[in-house]
Amino acid sequence: MKQAVLQSGKGIETLEIREVAMPQPGPGEALVRLQAATLNFRDLIMAKGLIPGIAKEPELVPLSCAAGMVEAVGDGVTRVKAGDRVTPQFTIGWITGAQPTPTMLGGSIDGVAQQYAIYPAESLVLNPDELGDLEAATLACAALTSWSALTGFRPTGPGDWILAHGTGGVSIAALQFAKAMGAQVIVTSSSDAKLSRARSLGADVTVNYRTTPNWAAAIRDAIGGAKITNVIDTVGATQFADNASLLVEGGQLSAIGMLGSEFSWTRQDPRVDLKPIGVGNRDQHEAMLAFIVAHRIKPVVDVVYDLDRIRDAFQMLESGQFFGKVGVNLL
Repeated sequence: MKQAVLQSGKGIETLEIREVAMPQPGPGEALVRLQAATLNFRDLIMAKGLIPGIAKEPELVPLSCAAGMVEAVGDGVTRVKAGDRVTPQFTIGWITGAQPTPTMLGGSIDGVAQQYAIYPAESLVLNPDELGDLEAATLACAALTSWSALTGFRPTGPGDWILAHGTGGVSIAALQFAKAMGAQVIVTSSSDAKLSRARSLGADVTVNYRTTPNWAAAIRDAIGGAKITNVIDTVGATQFADNASLLVEGGQLSAIGMLGSEFSWTRQDPRVDLKPIGVGNRDQHEAMLAFIVAHRIKPVVDVVYDLDRIRDAFQMLESGQFFGKVGVNLL
């Protein structure tokens, strides 16, 4: 089988494709034929060493989000069977409640940029027929992070204002989920073309932060004050003060990303309910899937590369010239 490998922290130019033996499942495990994967910004973090010490050393099979089909199961497996369409959890073993382990695909353990892999059967989520493999492959990290931000602490509902920064996988999933929940959504981007696409998905207010440097004031004028109940913060601490100024008293700042600076996790403001978001567990993933099916949500994948061109996929991710998700065909 084919498998992508990189040298952890040494750059995307170290990516290579290898031929390796197909693994076999042991007790409690399932062999999955992975068919599609998608990239997240964290994949650049692992490849480039942006947060030292969190990637498996010295080599790593990258990527954390995939979908495929169960090929075979080991002894004692009842959760899945051969032929089931599945997605491996982002955090292996996180079934319910608080996170018990930092065992994350494409980070502390090998990821999904390979054609076959072994997983604990209990860490597999069954995919609905309504979603294709590529669509299902968008969900384990980015979409589940958005789902957790919108439902895990302060449930989103009709009339709420949600601010989502950027048009990558987390923010576009947040836009789709929040609109289905009845909320009003603001999206920021440096691209008018991307903002147009966001409006086609239901964005109520869009602001180009490049042509409108005082984007916070523009948002406040557009919505009539500080009315935002939840900020999907993919950028980080550099925008903390502006985000805080837009929130209602006690509004939630969902600290998710570091696209522009360090995370916002340690910042404090008495007006802000800051919530670090750590993706989610299997129960939350299944609840998200049910919501997606009920509301007929279609995840957005902008461009897809074959596994042999995974370096090109990383370069597209790094460029930021995409909308939603960058995909990889593993077939």
